[in-house]
Amino acid sequence: MGFRPGSRSEIPAALLCTGVLTVGTLLLPAAPAQARSHPWAPPPVNSCGETGFDPLRRDPEPGAPVPPPPPPDPTIRIQYPLPELVPVPMPGPLPDNTRIDPAPLPADPCVNPCPDIRDNKPPPPDPEPGLAPGVPDAPPANGGSSGSGPLPQLPRLEFQPDIEPIPVPVPGGQAPEPQPLPPAAVQPPEFARAVAPLPLPAVESVELVQQVTGRGSENRTDMRWSVDGTDLGLMWEHRPGEVAVVFGDTFGKGWEPPGAGTGDQDWRSNVIAYSTDRDLSDGLALDTFVQDSRCHAAEILDARRLKNLEVTTIPTSGFSVGDRQYLSYMSVARWGMPGMWWTGHGGLAWSDDHGRTWTKSQWARWENFFGLGRFQVVAMVPRGDWVYMFGTPNGRMGTVGLARAPADQVLNKTAYQYWIGDTWTAAAGPNELLATPLVSGTASELSVHYDPGSGRWRMVYLDLQRNQIVLRTAAEPQGAWTEPVPLADLDDYPSAYGGFIHPWSTATDLYFMMSAWDSYNVYLMRARLRPEE
Repeated sequence: MGFRPGSRSEIPAALLCTGVLTVGTLLLPAAPAQARSHPWAPPPVNSCGETGFDPLRRDPEPGAPVPPPPPPDPTIRIQYPLPELVPVPMPGPLPDNTRIDPAPLPADPCVNPCPDIRDNKPPPPDPEPGLAPGVPDAPPANGGSSGSGPLPQLPRLEFQPDIEPIPVPVPGGQAPEPQPLPPAAVQPPEFARAVAPLPLPAVESVELVQQVTGRGSENRTDMRWSVDGTDLGLMWEHRPGEVAVVFGDTFGKGWEPPGAGTGDQDWRSNVIAYSTDRDLSDGLALDTFVQDSRCHAAEILDARRLKNLEVTTIPTSGFSVGDRQYLSYMSVARWGMPGMWWTGHGGLAWSDDHGRTWTKSQWARWENFFGLGRFQVVAMVPRGDWVYMFGTPNGRMGTVGLARAPADQVLNKTAYQYWIGDTWTAAAGPNELLATPLVSGTASELSVHYDPGSGRWRMVYLDLQRNQIVLRTAAEPQGAWTEPVPLADLDDYPSAYGGFIHPWSTATDLYFMMSAWDSYNVYLMRARLRPEE
């Protein structure tokens, strides 16, 4: 199903991401037939008495009636592609940089800061177990008074068009201010062999600490900032004592689980929050979001909202160099098969006002020609004089490559080098395609962090082959990286993805953000690591 430019209500309903796919159940492999589950427990409740979400797989409530399965759908729906020419104004509208200075939150955390905008009435109760709403009562098992049962209903075919927009550029909009082409800054090659692997990291325990976002969270992001459903939560220290937290596709008033929302449910492709919370053992407190109106988190990176051009813009990592903030992002052209999406390009944006407004670089872009781009979903980490870029292709089935650039040249593509066969090699010609895979297997939505306390590099990602969110460590960014160690098993957290490291993690406490596609919100996790000798 397609949509017209500017018509958010026609955008496909489930935008599960960041990955996000069109249907939540397609994001992750099916749970095994004998998947373990945890004892039933009531849903969590925050200190204001609001019910939240539990991402664990749990047994059903003891004694609760089991609702009957829904009646079979007698309709067989067959979709067929229907091309549709869609004029697209180019260069298009400039981003909306409307921003406000938010008022302080009420002293009482349970007080609604914007009662004229959002109320905190509890959601309507679930319907009584039984037939789905709107379905008439089934006939008696023995049929009517005549004793004859109902005749079987023959399936009905229904052909549905699947609109495939064909973007047609037309003049329109206002061109952004031109950015000067950076001068060539080719770096000389440098030998960099992978060092010996470290001992395997010892994970003593992993626990769910807190629901960070959404209804029923201690942060009450739905009432305070119109963030009802969101994902990812990538983090970096954007200035001393404060961490920036960036979320992916975000939905507000009107959103209900499961999964992501629709274009008319206050959809923003991304939002940014700030936290000064040092004690993560009881959760991550969010102090505020960048806002464009009262109690409303602003979209910080714009998107064109058109399938086959740019459905959404998803941040993938953030970092600081001096006072300038950077975001890497992927421009998603369309969602696809399970574990797959197609990007138009990956790119960089920067902010000089601590994340209030952002500018996309016109030159630091990695185009995805024929779907072959190796650095479409990246995690970027500054270390010393360099910024390292760990990248995968679009989707969840690619290998990890490595690049780097001088810290003062991250917006200059000519200054990048790819790690190819033990040598840092200039970013020229097809060298991007030749980047040596860092680890075996595939990886999804990398998060990479250097821990100064242990002198270790850490990499966390979703491994679909193992059905786990895993951890690897290394002494150098080029490795050798250890074998993966599980942090979260999808048998326990069946809809989990992501795994973004908190920058204030320590050598023994690794905190990371985990998303869940069904509740479509973000959770803080804690992994206790055994000290390395």
